[in-house]
Amino acid sequence: MKSFVLLAGASTLGLCLAGTASAQTLPAASNTAAADEAAQADLTTDSEIVVVGTAQGEKKAIETKRQADNVVEALYANDVGKLPDQNVAEAVRRLPGLSVANDQGEGRYVIIRGVNPNLVNVVLNGLTLPAPEPDGRQVKLDDIPSALINSVIVTKSLTVDQDANAIGGEVNIRTLTAFDRKAPLFADARIQYGSYHLNGGHPYEGDAQVGGRFGQNEQFGAVLSVNYSRRPIESQNFQGSTNWRVPSARNGNTVTNANQSYVLPDQAGLRDYNLVRTRKGVVLNLDWHPSDVAKLFLRGTLSRFDDNETRDQFIIDNQTVFSNQTATTGTFTGRGSVRVRRRQEVDNTKSVQGGGNFRLGGAALDIAGGWTRAQKRDPLRSEYNFRTGGTALTVDYDISDTPFLFTPRVRPNANQTAYALNSVNYDTRNAIETLRQGRVDLTLPVAVGNDSSVKLGVKYLDRHKTNARDFLTYGLTSGRTFTLASVSYPGATDFYNGRYIFPVRVSYDRKQAFIAANPGVITANVASSRANSLANDYAVREQIWAGYAMATAHLGPITLVPGVRVEHTRDRTKAKLVTATAALDSDYNSFGTRNYTNWFPGLNAKWEIAGGLIARAAVTTAIGRPNYPDLAPYVQVDLTTSPTTVTLGNPALKPYKATNYDAALEYYLPGQGLISVGYFRKDIDDPIYTGTTVNVAGTFAGQALTGINRVQPLNVDSAKLEGFEANLQVRFTFLPGALDGFGIAANYARITGHGEGTIPGGRSGRFPLFLQSRDVGTAQIFYEKYGLAARAAYSYRSRYLDTIGATAATDQYTDRNGQLDLNLSYEVTPQLTFFGQALNLTDAPWRRYIGVPNQLVERERYGYSFRWGAQLHY
Repeated sequence: MKSFVLLAGASTLGLCLAGTASAQTLPAASNTAAADEAAQADLTTDSEIVVVGTAQGEKKAIETKRQADNVVEALYANDVGKLPDQNVAEAVRRLPGLSVANDQGEGRYVIIRGVNPNLVNVVLNGLTLPAPEPDGRQVKLDDIPSALINSVIVTKSLTVDQDANAIGGEVNIRTLTAFDRKAPLFADARIQYGSYHLNGGHPYEGDAQVGGRFGQNEQFGAVLSVNYSRRPIESQNFQGSTNWRVPSARNGNTVTNANQSYVLPDQAGLRDYNLVRTRKGVVLNLDWHPSDVAKLFLRGTLSRFDDNETRDQFIIDNQTVFSNQTATTGTFTGRGSVRVRRRQEVDNTKSVQGGGNFRLGGAALDIAGGWTRAQKRDPLRSEYNFRTGGTALTVDYDISDTPFLFTPRVRPNANQTAYALNSVNYDTRNAIETLRQGRVDLTLPVAVGNDSSVKLGVKYLDRHKTNARDFLTYGLTSGRTFTLASVSYPGATDFYNGRYIFPVRVSYDRKQAFIAANPGVITANVASSRANSLANDYAVREQIWAGYAMATAHLGPITLVPGVRVEHTRDRTKAKLVTATAALDSDYNSFGTRNYTNWFPGLNAKWEIAGGLIARAAVTTAIGRPNYPDLAPYVQVDLTTSPTTVTLGNPALKPYKATNYDAALEYYLPGQGLISVGYFRKDIDDPIYTGTTVNVAGTFAGQALTGINRVQPLNVDSAKLEGFEANLQVRFTFLPGALDGFGIAANYARITGHGEGTIPGGRSGRFPLFLQSRDVGTAQIFYEKYGLAARAAYSYRSRYLDTIGATAATDQYTDRNGQLDLNLSYEVTPQLTFFGQALNLTDAPWRRYIGVPNQLVERERYGYSFRWGAQLHY
């Protein structure tokens, strides 16, 4: 894997020593892309590069930030990467104001300044990337191996030549071209091997890259990059409860002592995840520069992400009779369940891009287009559940610590015949998003100030997103016998460092064989399958026509970038009506359409005060289009509830609309380094929340109903988000002797925000925003000299809301997280470097709670891991 140098307002990630870049004056850049190209050009003008280390990576990143006319952060790949960042999400989390949402201990979705990842625009080489996930617009950055990436530019204040669907900002991922390197021919290879503390598994990874320029005057360029990684992961999850209540408040519960005021969880469970996660990636970039005024390119990218997972589970619930209670301990009768889930996930993204850059006198014409397809497929997602009768277990509990203890007096191993088959679910899913897009940008010089210009452009984006789910549940046929004893096996029993004993497990293959050998032992339950199988199916066609006009005026030390963008959106949606008589193979029978046009004025300003001191300010506008399932016009009528519940999508949803304010003061230290502070605010109209409207009358899925509860995503009044960011990075080159190899990098963001309005059936007034951490920061200390490089990096984010409740007491939060990573490397020769890495030394868990921290919903631990390997560079 190729690691990154995180700078331009961030911290450094790469760890390898190398030569430093020569000091050169870079050409002025009118926007982020030009600033990025200027920083790249600065690198390629250096004397021959043997190994590019952090000093040179820092220089490029700082220059990208310094020259940009808007607020950006940047990171660049080193030729010899060292920091343990498995994917792009984990790399960008070290930038100021950025954090990530995790999966299995790995970063997955980027969160910019506390804004939901659904409201972040992710582009590859300047063109929009699709989202394979069925439930939103967020792009999975853990699908993209970091070894395939050359640089990532994060835009925080948009210019109008960027897509407006980016309230959080834009993440632009660039792959390496042959013209990004000084050497006409180059090759890199990297291998690594590792060990996991939790399961003793051994991950391994390899990547290779070869490229160069050839032909007359080196006019042709080609780069081929490949990557493969395999990770056998175990995570141990304690499943708490989302229902912490006084026992007597639960229907059917009896408390035998006088005190009924204790708040208790209504269930506890152990989940043991064992999976193998593999990533494969290929990038092929072809370039042709037939002259100084014409440059043509063709980009091809393929990434694949596979998960093959088994989840073993033991649950205790259905509490009824409580006795022997104290404030934290007691006994109850309840039910036990032993389950196993087998899941396979295959994600892949394919992208083909082409275009060219042309100089027309003093003007510049850029043309680009592409086809991209992202697919998330679950060919298998099946679960078996064996459980006891409702009061079969006597359970002692102790909630004095977290995770808390539910201890059955008779464990499943000793009474397997009491666990009868309750259900079998067979579930497959397939989500596909296909993008066809093209853009044309024309830059014209104007005789105002120095190197000023006017830029005009148009873009067309055609998005087609579908999701299909097939779900069928079975129950035990009346009169037949199928118990845990027929399919169990004794697996590993130690769990959470011995705090729990994991019971007997269920063999998925033996269960399948038992059913095959005993036909008729299970019976399909169509009524229980209908909602899951139909309500999740949708097709969305979204077409966006955009145009913009933007000026860049360099007026001495002041640069102004005003502009306006217009986007016309057309949505056509299809979904299904879910009634008590709907067939599981029903076709689309509910349709919606919506058209709207939005204007986006914006202004970025930059003042180069003196001596490396720069001030910035910006007022910009953006939108966030609704998630696809929310737009889908499905209608689900559930007559089994009282009152009847109707759940439906909303193709009439309005997009989020935001006005964004940014201000920053940056001081670029002599030599190399940066100190910066910044303030930002986002005023957002029409945020989307799901609410319940009671006592509704109307016709739903062809049925006239009265007095129902209607559950639907709706626009509420407004939301606000604001905060400040601070960043420091410095190399102690002023210290004598060996001490001048030390350096530090640290950044911190303080973010506050709230939604405001009325959520039907829920909150009114002010309420928290999803995924917004109040505190986000990274601190690093490093030493680089004499071929030795060492670095400690600690990343932290505070809690964030992931599920909003009817009251603050029922809000669910993902708890704070702090992770420490270490890296050590030694450069044996300019062509060979050995390295070692230690990840998650704090054993930082993923933890969720409801209302207050001690009311645990779940806690998942991953343990620490080590990797070591070698990098070759020619």
